[in-house]
Amino acid sequence: MPKANNAVASKARRKRILKKAKGFWGSRGNVLTVVKHAVDKAEQYAYRDRRAKKRTFRSLWIMRINAAARINGTTYSKLVDAMNKKNVEIDRKALAEIAVKDPAAFAKIVSSVIG
Repeated sequence: MPKANNAVASKARRKRILKKAKGFWGSRGNVLTVVKHAVDKAEQYAYRDRRAKKRTFRSLWIMRINAAARINGTTYSKLVDAMNKKNVEIDRKALAEIAVKDPAAFAKIVSSVIG
């Protein structure tokens, strides 16, 4: 009896892996054994960087708040400490957005918390 290879499933599997490698350069995009390794590594980076993105944005928000706070005569750490003591619960994302888009409103927040 002849051996069955199930070409439909194996071709679909190869096609799925090659589709993930679309746009990869050279043999990383068209040689199956190389593509497997390249796609595995790409998925590892994607998983890691979905988490790193959150840290990166938080640090960006802190930099923006600190810059705006220094314009208003205080520092980030003093501002956050005063906000915690006064129970003002504005998260860093929203506070950074206010600092960038509406400096007058940010100045009022600073003066109400610090002053």
